[in-house]
Amino acid sequence: MSPAASDAILDLGVRELGRRLRSHEVSPVDLAEGYLARISKLDPKLNAFVTVTRDLALEQARRAESELASGRDRGPMHGIPYGAKDLLATAGIRTTWGATPYADRVFDYDAEVIRRMQEAGAVLLGKCAMIELAGGMGYDIPGASLTGAARNPWNTDRWTCGSSSGPGAAVSGGLLPLAIGSETWGSIVCPSAFCGISGLRPTYGRVSRRGAMALSWTMDKLGPMARSADDCEILLDAMAGPDPGDATCLTETMGPALSLSDASRLRVGVFRAKMPDGVDPAIPRAFDEAVEALRRAGLSPRDVTLPDLPVEEAAWVIVVAEGAAAFENLIDAGDDRKLADPDAPLARGLSEIVRATDYLKASRVRTLAQEAYAKLYSQYDAIVSLSLPFTAAPAEGSLSKYFSASDPIGGAGNLCGLPGMAVPCGFGSDGLPLSITFMTGALEDRKALALGRLYQSVTDWHTRRPSLKG
Repeated sequence: MSPAASDAILDLGVRELGRRLRSHEVSPVDLAEGYLARISKLDPKLNAFVTVTRDLALEQARRAESELASGRDRGPMHGIPYGAKDLLATAGIRTTWGATPYADRVFDYDAEVIRRMQEAGAVLLGKCAMIELAGGMGYDIPGASLTGAARNPWNTDRWTCGSSSGPGAAVSGGLLPLAIGSETWGSIVCPSAFCGISGLRPTYGRVSRRGAMALSWTMDKLGPMARSADDCEILLDAMAGPDPGDATCLTETMGPALSLSDASRLRVGVFRAKMPDGVDPAIPRAFDEAVEALRRAGLSPRDVTLPDLPVEEAAWVIVVAEGAAAFENLIDAGDDRKLADPDAPLARGLSEIVRATDYLKASRVRTLAQEAYAKLYSQYDAIVSLSLPFTAAPAEGSLSKYFSASDPIGGAGNLCGLPGMAVPCGFGSDGLPLSITFMTGALEDRKALALGRLYQSVTDWHTRRPSLKG
């Protein structure tokens, strides 16, 4: 590895990495080799990767180096290393969906987002670990994965959250600068919160899902996970856009990024969720301090009440019903018995509880919720809330009691397909990260990203780095 690709350089944001690539202070090969060395050293502690694509990464890095040297610039992601959650198809590289039944499965094509990253000149370092089938068969243990529990860089006795557990560990631990994750209900926001990184759940349909594993056809979303909201926006710009091969992909483009001045004029509502019993006092205090930081940034946040609809119940019904359909062949073949979570075979029985009438009622609730939130967003540009009212869960044991608190923002956001930008906002008394989420109206991804950038312009939580513990 070149001395230029020092640890200090590897911890830089994407814009600064790009500037140094173009000024030839560091090369794409230097970056790739630097991150690969970190992966080799730290991944045994984190379980962040299923497959490290060393040969491909160096090949793509050499190509980027040659192109940049010859004056061909593909844009901000050119020469930048990244990781992809292992539910995205990669030609000639195994795609396991985090599950033993698919441990050796190799596709002969790339997912559309992987193809777009190739067009952007990005460098794929590897396939990041995930909860088996993105949690589509249910799970109650952090180790419900082909690779075992992903470990939190802030404390390796803690989990990173699912199902984008590997991307959370890899970005937080500095094994790569950014990654592509997915969310059906919480799988970008939760690992971003637990790991002290930034993550965007985009508007449903903003990013093509062609070539991605399906869990819930009407709720699955692909999105960026990175060290900052600015890096998330750069990655989203490379990923997003219409795709005729995906009928659910939006035809609308996002338009230009908002300036910080534009962001400071947005109307922000503050949702204060009921805190669970025994909550760490540092958590509501950190949220209050985050709201005050928004005031310092020029905003005038005021408390808001959410529409009173059973969004969590409706989302649960839809995910269970659509997940049972997505994995019907696996269940019929009895391969659910090969999954790591011992309760996974119960998923069939659970799915059979959901009747067609339940699914139709849940779909009706979704329509009502979309209408109610559209009305709310005529008064506000965004709602800010705590991402989660607790810090990272233990990496061993049952998750059901730990995640017993309600999640109205996550339920509404995923049911209605609304963007949510999660950014770190401090630490609990246990020294583990906390997070807030800006949720905006449908198609308003730029507003969510801009508010994340604005908040990070007046705070430095996103610059904090873990020294691996545990």
